Amino acid sequence: MVQRQLPKVGELLELMQFKKPELDGTKRRLEGALTIADLRTIAKRRTPKAAFDYTDGAAEGELSLARARQAFEDIEFHPDILRPAASVDMSTEILGGRSALPFGIAPTGFTRLMQTEGEIAGAGAAAAAGIPFTLSTLGTTSIENVRAANPHGRNWFQLYVMRDREISYGLVKRAAEAGFDTLMFTVDTPVAGARLRDKRNGFSIPPQLTVGTIVNAIPRPWWWIDFLTTPKLEFASLTTTGGTVGELLDAAMDPTIGYDDLEVIRSLWPGKIVVKGVQNIADSKRLVDLGVDGIILSNHGGRQLDRAPIPFHLLPHVVREVGKDATVMIDTGIMNGADIVASVALGAKFTLIGRAYLYGLMAGGRRGVDRTIAILRSEIERTMKLLGVSSLEELEPRHVTQLQRLSPVAVPAARAARPRQVAAKG
Repeated sequence: MVQRQLPKVGELLELMQFKKPELDGTKRRLEGALTIADLRTIAKRRTPKAAFDYTDGAAEGELSLARARQAFEDIEFHPDILRPAASVDMSTEILGGRSALPFGIAPTGFTRLMQTEGEIAGAGAAAAAGIPFTLSTLGTTSIENVRAANPHGRNWFQLYVMRDREISYGLVKRAAEAGFDTLMFTVDTPVAGARLRDKRNGFSIPPQLTVGTIVNAIPRPWWWIDFLTTPKLEFASLTTTGGTVGELLDAAMDPTIGYDDLEVIRSLWPGKIVVKGVQNIADSKRLVDLGVDGIILSNHGGRQLDRAPIPFHLLPHVVREVGKDATVMIDTGIMNGADIVASVALGAKFTLIGRAYLYGLMAGGRRGVDRTIAILRSEIERTMKLLGVSSLEELEPRHVTQLQRLSPVAVPAARAARPRQVAAKG
């Protein structure tokens, strides 16, 4: 029979430890965010719908984005047992320099619209974490100010080749003069993708006020206070600032971009050059033959061609073909440190985060970006320890199996031969 007794006050006090209330609301919210999905929830609550949807959305039916994220969920890890990994080294050498973690911050446009600290928050957080920061051509902070925010760290510049080539050439020269060490030549945006959320929201630069936007803003006064009491929102590298996102992109981009443009830009750039937006093996091989330093497997976060290839599925095939001759990197769909570990195991030398960074920015400015990096760092470290590896170099393809839901349908031989038969008759 259980012996019962009256509880002693001293013992009760030992069992009940009251947590000191945190009066800093931003700190309290960010400390409660344990995953990137948690940061997304906070960001959605604190950001007007048009700005949030610009970050969160993708092109048309958003199938490319959904498939990219599903691909990371559809993996199986294979841990080694009795392999002590009391501490892990998450640093890596990438494009001639060091990164403390196997990921950097991807280029994102309109960033100060998400939260007014914008690229300065991203560059500062990257500097503190020892990882690269990438500034977009459509960034809202100048090349020089990003350099000032990250004076001793790795700064990369993402370039769109525009109709007026001289604008692009000028940006290349400015980035080189500011000490940016890598140029990210982007090839998947000859025209703007159909980003339907933005069209339905009437999203534009500058923001257009409607009854709907005013109603949506009422529970988010802090965003509007920040927006209205900080410097005018505009592209720091471009002079055209008016219109919807699609109109701005279509006015700036050029569907005639080709390999000759890559050659010209390469001649102007003194540092490392990587091509972003590669989506097949043949293009990967041709770019390596042309002497680029690296390629980034990416479908632009699902924001351009919907139903585009899934970068994570493409990764091992491209690594097999060109991994010994060029640096292969990947973005699109990364929302967890385990996604990064799986990518490295399958041969990626580096990864880039876009939305994950912006969710943190919207959730809490610079501190929110710091929180994004801390969450991913913790997830990478934990995953590596559970796999039994102490460094990124120990990760191998055997650690990961891709469980693929979408399998290509074989084309019947007769149908596949038909185009050649027609050509022969002609």
